Formats: sequence, structure tokens, C-alpha cells
Amino acid sequence: MGSSSLRSANTRSVIRGCGSYLPEHILTNDELSKRVDTSDEWIVQRTGIRQRHIAGEGETTSQLGVKAAQAALDAAGLTADDIDLVVCATSTPDFTFPATATVIQHALGITKGAAFDVQAVCSGFVFAITTADKFLVSGSHKRALVIGAETFSRILDWEDRGTCVLFGDGAGAVVLEAQPGDGSLEDRGVLTTHLRSDGAHRAKLFVDGGPGSTGTVGHLRMEGREVFRFAVGMITDVIEDALKALDLTAEDIDWFVPHQANRRIIEASAQKLGFAPEKVVITVDKHGNTSAASIPLALTQAVSDGRIRAGDLVLIESLGGGFTWGSAIIRW
Repeated sequence: MGSSSLRSANTRSVIRGCGSYLPEHILTNDELSKRVDTSDEWIVQRTGIRQRHIAGEGETTSQLGVKAAQAALDAAGLTADDIDLVVCATSTPDFTFPATATVIQHALGITKGAAFDVQAVCSGFVFAITTADKFLVSGSHKRALVIGAETFSRILDWEDRGTCVLFGDGAGAVVLEAQPGDGSLEDRGVLTTHLRSDGAHRAKLFVDGGPGSTGTVGHLRMEGREVFRFAVGMITDVIEDALKALDLTAEDIDWFVPHQANRRIIEASAQKLGFAPEKVVITVDKHGNTSAASIPLALTQAVSDGRIRAGDLVLIESLGGGFTWGSAIIRW
């Protein structure tokens, strides 16, 4: 779609709007304690999670993604005809193929450009934002829907109290638009992105199945203490890279919107990096860990309640199975 000649010297990928969707069914810690040997006090103390949303029977990842994407389009004042790129971050696709992004694309009536999935587990949204940004700043595409959508409840072992209490379902989305900037820190849009992966850590967080190995979907498995031990250091690494790239400090950031995995990880990372608690957006108590959906869900919450406003500097970061981890700084 388009030509690279459309690129201006300082094109930026600007967020035009964001949206989210959560399934109606809410599963509280007290309800969970009737299914597995756990308690509200145990879960809250270790994770900060009080409840999570669970997709209904027949409610698919793409359906969640469609609703979040439509909300983002509405917030942006745009229609399906304005979009020429759809990137969906998910680890729980509707099908092995086609890509969930194409299902969402068709459901929304988008007929131009490309649609594909990105699989980086909980880091998926940061990877997807980074990917869409490259397309837009190259001049090849004009507007992108970037979606994080998950139905992690479908891959949980509901007898494993170490994992089933952590995750929930949901979707969030943003509309990115290529706009000219002047190349300065005052530009709106994506200012810097940093991605990392290290497959040596696969056994610490993985799903024990797949079409190419077991022929099954499998269940999520995690060495919780090991993930916690690595998480804070890895998150700190990519955040420091992002701040250094723009010659910024933690004080310059208006809002820190981390992946919502565990309140203890979020607070330890924020403290280590020097982010004031009032600058940290936390939704893990209401949503649990929604993997690739967690950051856009948190962004939409902070925009809708008036915290994130035009011109604010927003830092997002995540860590997921693989391991994958990444960060981005965006001027809203």
C-alpha cells in the first residue's frame, strides 16, 4: 500500500485513539479458592490480583479483539476504510491459521493493506507497536490498528494454583497514524523502541504443547520464582536503554504503563528506576495478567479516567515467555 516516497524525513507514528474490551464474566479470588487450594489473602499478597475477566463459552480472541479495535477506531474518529495495516499480538489465536489479525480485519470490514499476528507472549503489544511503527515511518502504510487480545483462560491448568490465579482474558487496541514531525522530543508519537529476546529461558515460562510437537494446545507452565528473579533486571535493562536513547531520566516520564503481570514486579521495577508511585498505572488488581492485552487495557483505562493526556510522555514495557522483553516511549 502506498510508496516509500510518502515518507517524510521525520515521520512519527502517532496514537489517534485507543480502546479496550473485557469479557462480562468476572472471576474473583474467593470464587477461585473454591476450585483450588488458595485464598484471596494469598493471591493479593503475592500478586496484587483481586479478580480477572474470563471469556464466555464460544467467545474467541478475535471477538474480543474486534470490540477493542472498534472502540479504538471510534475514539480516533476513523473508520475501517482509513486502516491499511492490522497487527494483532496474541498467544491464544482462534486458529493455528489463518492469523487472528485477518479474522479481525474481515470482521471490521477492512479491505486494504496487510494483516498479520505477532507472537511474543506478554511482550506482544510492545513488539506489535514496534513493528507497526516501522511500517508507518517507512512510508509504506498510513494507519495501523495494533491489537493485543488474549483468552489465556483456555490454556491454563485450573488445578495448578501457581498459574491459574494469575491470568485473565481481554483485549486492547490503538490506532497509529503516520504524521510528520520535526525530529525532536516534542514530536507526538512513538519516539523510541527497544526489543530483546533470549531463548535460553524457555523452560521458565512456556506452554507444554503445540501443533508441531504434541499436536495439542497444551497448558501454560511457569517457574514463578525464576521469572520474578529475572523480570526486574530485564525490565530495568530495556527501560534504561529507552531513557538513554532520548537523553531522559525517570523524572521526565509522565506515565509508566508496565505490563500487568504482578504488582510486586511492577513496584520493584518502578522503585529501582526511580518512578514515583503516582506515575505508575496499575490495573493488575482488576484484570490479572492478560498477556499481550495488558498494556493497551491499562493505557485505555488511564486515558478514559483523564490521567494520560495529549503531550504526556508515556513509557511502556513488558516481559514475556521466551524470554522476550521490550520498551517504548511515546508522546501521547
